[in-house]
Amino acid sequence: MTDARESAGPNAATPARHAPGTPCWVSLMVHGPAATQEFYGTLFGWEFQPGPQQLGPYVRALLDGHEVAGIGRLPPDRHLPIAWTPYFASENVDLTAETVRSCGGTIGVGPLDAADAGRLAIGSDPSGAVFGVWQAAAHLGTAVSGVPGTPAWNELLTFESATVAKFYRTVFGFQEEPVVSADFDYVTLNLGGGPVAGIHGLGQALPRDRGPHWVTYFQVADIDDALDHLVHLGGHVLRPAHDTAHGRVATVADPEGARFALLQRRQ
Repeated sequence: MTDARESAGPNAATPARHAPGTPCWVSLMVHGPAATQEFYGTLFGWEFQPGPQQLGPYVRALLDGHEVAGIGRLPPDRHLPIAWTPYFASENVDLTAETVRSCGGTIGVGPLDAADAGRLAIGSDPSGAVFGVWQAAAHLGTAVSGVPGTPAWNELLTFESATVAKFYRTVFGFQEEPVVSADFDYVTLNLGGGPVAGIHGLGQALPRDRGPHWVTYFQVADIDDALDHLVHLGGHVLRPAHDTAHGRVATVADPEGARFALLQRRQ
């Protein structure tokens, strides 16, 4: 992580509509949604309400009445990794899906309508990392940012950044801002002059049991307190809290193994 910043600023303003290409939602599919809701509800203070059921049982997580994320149940016939999946905004998900395919990616789900909420597709980039595409209708996506309990950043961990960055640039129109370093492979993806996501090339250090994958960072007020709660709730600390240029960060996993990161921003 080199450039984790809020997309909507620290005042938790409700966005009218996410610009095309912007990470606009994060969703988690698990085997036991009830236990998962209890875990994240306690950890982040989320409450839940039913969402579209096109892909099976699904709820939206709310923070102080604002939608921040989704949790659903994995279909028993689908052998998919349990992982947080970022969704990128699109004005035409069918056209975006065609572009994904033409650029060497795949579309595994959709495009399909999610009731009156919008239209979605789930695909993977040429390296195999899974992401979603969201065309908003009634549901605009994440409605608050910049406060504890909300997504703060999305980062792709992959083998090398250059090839996959070209894919995301072509599909979503990002501008690339590489880190100039002989031993650190990182590209920040920008839209409208501001950072929205990052790509970190890890080479052979990429975990072989996961392969390329997106990681969602969630903001917390006190990372040490959050880690204590996480462990007590059955989660796991994969990399302890450490200082970065943007605050203290820890890599963790929930009880079903979904990996994510916690971020306590600098004051």
